[in-house]
Amino acid sequence: MLFNSSLFKNKRFVERRHFIQSLAGAAILPVVSFTNKEEFLPVSCNQYSWITFYNREGREWAADPDISLKEFASTGIKAYEPAFNHAGEVAKLLPFLKKYQLVMPSVYVNSALHKKDDAQKSIDSVLGIADALKAANTKIIVTNPSPLAWGSAENKSDEELIEQAKNMDKLGAELRKRGMKLAYHTHDVELRAAAREFHHTLQASNPENVSLCLDVHWVYRGSGNSQVALFDIVKMYGKRIAELHIRQSKNGIWQESFGEGDIDYPRLVTTLDAMKVRPHLVLEQCLEKQSPNTMTSVAAHKADLAGVQKVFGKWLNK
Repeated sequence: MLFNSSLFKNKRFVERRHFIQSLAGAAILPVVSFTNKEEFLPVSCNQYSWITFYNREGREWAADPDISLKEFASTGIKAYEPAFNHAGEVAKLLPFLKKYQLVMPSVYVNSALHKKDDAQKSIDSVLGIADALKAANTKIIVTNPSPLAWGSAENKSDEELIEQAKNMDKLGAELRKRGMKLAYHTHDVELRAAAREFHHTLQASNPENVSLCLDVHWVYRGSGNSQVALFDIVKMYGKRIAELHIRQSKNGIWQESFGEGDIDYPRLVTTLDAMKVRPHLVLEQCLEKQSPNTMTSVAAHKADLAGVQKVFGKWLNK
């Protein structure tokens, strides 16, 4: 069994860090050739959204990876962003990507970088995953450094923030040597206390080593459902955005599929266009307790892809 659904119901983000699939088999995935100067990366989808849909349906994502990836591929989405805890999980996933002709331009990894004693172990683990990903031609490694404790109101100390930023930069520099980008991801925790964790991680790291995975809705929610704050962050750090995690809500509630809602995504496209920034697009239209319940996981993700093509089409058709 790969996922514990009872834990899923009790913790908001724990799926990312503790419910990572452990798939069977091993094979080499052919290297994917990307084109254009900036390397075209196809629209992707993170595993987290599938976890939430499967949970609602009384199923476990990747309990049978063949069924899960077959359903994923049936949506028309061509790229998958899984999460990994260790390098050994990579080889187990590759045969299923090959079977269903899916690519893996980005992945999500766990890290703990705010304590000196733990950081090097975490860095070594991520680099081991990166080395295992060479066969898949993965371009972006996304990480959200662990909080002190899930659900805790305690924030990291200044010393811990300094240590974390130093280690993010170190990890990013090592990934650059491997031809990969490190992209910093956040939830709402990092936006607490004047967003000190979020800002320091970016301010104290080299933009060449640490890019930004802008999880649009978590920045929106973490700043009190504020588009003002969201677009201020885009203005400050837009040139560093390597990837977008895409999610929409209505009246603050996550919807089943991506479309019109609280966040002005067409404005985001226009803003990034003006900066000449075109990040990798990753769907993450997840469910929460109050979300509508009208679609299957496959139907919802088909609708997601159509919605992304409508909003971001001019990026995708060049």
